[in-house]
Amino acid sequence: MIRGAASRRLTDYDPGMAEPWRNLTRRSVTRLRDGLRSNGENRPHYVVCGQDPLAIQLVHELLKESVRVTVIVPSRRRPDGPDIRSIRGIRLLRADRLDEDTFRAAGLRGARGLALMHQDDVQNIHAALCAQEVAPDVPLVMRVFNLSLGRRVKQLFTDCEVVSDAAMAAPAFVAAALGEVAPTYFHHLGRTLFVARRRDVRPENVVCGLADMSDPDHPKVLPAEPADMDASSADLVLAGQATGKPTGKDLAARRIVRSRRRRARRRPIMMLLRALRSFATRKIGMATLAVLGVVAISGALLARAMQVDVWQALYITLLTTFSGAEPDDAALPAQVQVMQVVLTLAGLALIPLITAAVVDGIVNARLALDAGRLRAPREGHIVVIGLGNVGTGVIRQLRDLDIEVVAIDKDPAARGAGLAEQLDIPFIVGDGAREENLRLASVATAQALIIVSTDDVTNLEAALNARELKPNLPVVLRLYDGDLAQRIQRVFGIGVTRSVSYLAAPTFAAAMLDRDVIATIPVERHALLVAEVTIFANSSLVDRPLSAATQPHLVRVIAHTPAGQSRPLWSPSPNLQVAVGDRLTVVAGEDGLGWLLRQAHPAVASEQPEDSDTIIPAPRKNEDIPRTTGDAG
Repeated sequence: MIRGAASRRLTDYDPGMAEPWRNLTRRSVTRLRDGLRSNGENRPHYVVCGQDPLAIQLVHELLKESVRVTVIVPSRRRPDGPDIRSIRGIRLLRADRLDEDTFRAAGLRGARGLALMHQDDVQNIHAALCAQEVAPDVPLVMRVFNLSLGRRVKQLFTDCEVVSDAAMAAPAFVAAALGEVAPTYFHHLGRTLFVARRRDVRPENVVCGLADMSDPDHPKVLPAEPADMDASSADLVLAGQATGKPTGKDLAARRIVRSRRRRARRRPIMMLLRALRSFATRKIGMATLAVLGVVAISGALLARAMQVDVWQALYITLLTTFSGAEPDDAALPAQVQVMQVVLTLAGLALIPLITAAVVDGIVNARLALDAGRLRAPREGHIVVIGLGNVGTGVIRQLRDLDIEVVAIDKDPAARGAGLAEQLDIPFIVGDGAREENLRLASVATAQALIIVSTDDVTNLEAALNARELKPNLPVVLRLYDGDLAQRIQRVFGIGVTRSVSYLAAPTFAAAMLDRDVIATIPVERHALLVAEVTIFANSSLVDRPLSAATQPHLVRVIAHTPAGQSRPLWSPSPNLQVAVGDRLTVVAGEDGLGWLLRQAHPAVASEQPEDSDTIIPAPRKNEDIPRTTGDAG
């Protein structure tokens, strides 16, 4: 089960993707190879429910393994985003209800796994209960937002994993906005491992290089590592450290705390200046300042005419302005009497103006509280556009770090609206791409902008409009399309883009395929997996050097545990010979992990996936289930 980090500070963050899967329910290798179909089809069959970008990316990950995939989608497609119906090589089933009949039509009985990928936790739980009626032993992978609820629901099923894409993605967005490394850390084989910049850790603590970040737009993951670790081009590394010493996440937290303290020392002065500027630009403020100007000029003239010192002049001016009282000496020159009259009239105007200014401030504060509108300008805060699953996790983590936040969403009932009210976060209801809403959120004086709505077009428009208000504003932009993200970074100079589906899909796929994944490491728009692979008899790796299990940019071995032993050898020699039963801890991309698993297991003949779709409607109640070629039922 994957844990979230919503209620912890950065030093305690588990980024939602770092808890080992190894001790959970594991299915044997024999089960991974069984399942011969009555029609002669011997490829494993998986069922996926959903049609959003994460479900699409999961299907792509599964198809890489030459398996059969049935996708259940509603009759009406999503109005925005990519269309899962365009994927070739899948069997498509249209159904508006995930009930027993739908799962029978999908061939759930005998399937290797079921992924429930809808964003509604209750809908996924209901679907899981229906699926259990059809196939009680089918392994479930359930997407949840509320991890506390998910952990309890998990106990109701024989073989179930609950995964939160929001808990996985939110730390990556927060870290990018703060200019830090995503706080990934995990425990494995008695050692704590974490992701850090090379300059932040000692050379002897570096386990392996993760990525060369010299070109942020095109990071090179798992670059070839020379024998001399210091000569490696990887500036993002996986490190291990003794307990009690600061880790990468601790170093990042310290930098954030120091930066926040510097801003806190400047905040009282800045707040005073902003308040004066705001007061001076309002009509009541302008009128009040004008009257005060008349009072000051008249007071100076009065003091000069009466030839008194500064204190007496101030006394006479205030007395005349606010009470209209006359000095004891009635025989005053005419110019003094004129100034007294002017000051008396100015005092009559000044008192109501001051009263009106106070009332106006109280009313505006109440309106801002009731209507969620941000009247007072802010500085050094972070603006978050989109309060869906990911946005909710983002604002919670930012407030855990004591960072001021302003939230924008067009839906007043968005998932994070209640949390924003609970955390006293200003919530602007409106389109985050509109310039007036960005101005209302004080984007021009913000520390960073995080855009995590699900619409790529809206996200891009919001980013460009924000850059018009503040050209050097750091923007973290959520985009699904990887090619579009690269072009936007190059053309518009928006240096940080993230894709929730790219970050989370490998973990969902690993759970579906029963892979022993320990952690997921986000690197820009890539995701690296830390996994443990067992070497089986008749494997192509047996009696070969460890270097045969390593491929630059695909997979790297970081630890070797000999068969029958529990103590690993970290950073093993590439010349070490591999034996049956050895366990290799590796860092790999999704493709690299799949390649290594095929090398570690005996070869199994499998058919290539067909480049065609089978589209059938879901059966109605009491209607015969249609039989089609390749039907999993």
